[in-house]
Amino acid sequence: MSDLANYDPDIYNLIEKERLRQVNGLELIASENVVSKSVLEAVGSILTNKYAEGYPGKRYYGGCEFHDQIEDLARNRLCELFGAEHANVQAVSGSQANQAVYFAFMQNGDKMMSQDLAQGGHLSHGSPVNITGKWYSVSHYGVDKETETLDYAQIAEQARKEKPKMIVCGASAYPRTIDFKAFKEIADEVGAYCMADVAHIAGLIAGGQHPTSVGVTDITTTTTHKTLRGPRGGAIMCGSENAVAIDKSVFPGMQGGPLMHVIAGKAVCFREALTPDFKEYAKQIVKNSQAMAEVLISEGLDLVSGGTDNHLILLDLTNLATNGSHLTGLEAENFLGEAGITVNKNTIPREKLSPFVTSGLRIGTPAVTSRGMKEEEMKQIGHWIAAVLKDVCKDKGSKKAITEVRAEVEALASGFTLYPEVR
Repeated sequence: MSDLANYDPDIYNLIEKERLRQVNGLELIASENVVSKSVLEAVGSILTNKYAEGYPGKRYYGGCEFHDQIEDLARNRLCELFGAEHANVQAVSGSQANQAVYFAFMQNGDKMMSQDLAQGGHLSHGSPVNITGKWYSVSHYGVDKETETLDYAQIAEQARKEKPKMIVCGASAYPRTIDFKAFKEIADEVGAYCMADVAHIAGLIAGGQHPTSVGVTDITTTTTHKTLRGPRGGAIMCGSENAVAIDKSVFPGMQGGPLMHVIAGKAVCFREALTPDFKEYAKQIVKNSQAMAEVLISEGLDLVSGGTDNHLILLDLTNLATNGSHLTGLEAENFLGEAGITVNKNTIPREKLSPFVTSGLRIGTPAVTSRGMKEEEMKQIGHWIAAVLKDVCKDKGSKKAITEVRAEVEALASGFTLYPEVR
């Protein structure tokens, strides 16, 4: 018996239940992935015992010589991976990384422009319910009503009118390629800083499946746990001219001691992302997403923007009517969850429901791709999603499709093992 099972069986049993949920189901949340055993080992290491406040060579505690080497490895590998001049790997999350950038270059009340949360943006890009929306004056841009894609000419016109201090690009629910060069040109025209948040697509950029923002925009932020397939955390990349401002903003500006066990896990994931295998993985993520999208369209489901260029699909559920009203994102999430398919409700352009209910569903392929699934499995999953949603639209009390799909999901999952040595 493990030490944890012996000392705290309550926590041990809950972890085991979660392991079984992941093993027996299909994780299709676009912001989640499956880390390697090496990343798990690093994050669960003895490094968690140490305080290492400061930066390599400039710590406020003794005994940090090995932590200095670990952080240097993480920074150097991240720079090599993205061709960055400078990297900060201490941010504990993508949101914290974003806040550090704002704190470095803006004052309270300064104006920023960013993508509207309801149209694909992120909370930390100035949503009124987020601290960034309270600190700064925010002007949001959205997507074109017809194409449901970014209209760069319209964004440029808005920037000329608003004259923001910073323009933020990057999204959490946008299924199309982002033109970072266009954003930088708009920012340059109005004299604004340009920050790209590539949290969702960092792994695709590293794998050559999406144009990079590094060396294009002034600053790039990212998480390390989505398509990059590392531990939960954040990072910032910038040119050498902004390095001092970024580092001071992270520490002592925003954070205290860094999580060195997580930074070690980041270093491992950056090394993994530098391999040819990772490039094939990134390519497969997109192939899988597009294969599933084609099936969903063939099943008569509506996709925001009509398809996908990246790792995620955004379903518009407004045409799935049931008893005079359409199926909500919350309902769809719950029904698919019962079938062993984990997705998340999401707002869509022209959203009329609350963020707690929504009219959309976000689906992503990074985690199932990490398990080794390819196009044929994605097509089957697409048919299962359609079967469940259509069946519950006919009768919300029906469990027929849910029960059938649940059994098939478990059978498929059993053929793509997840940490078989972990019990």
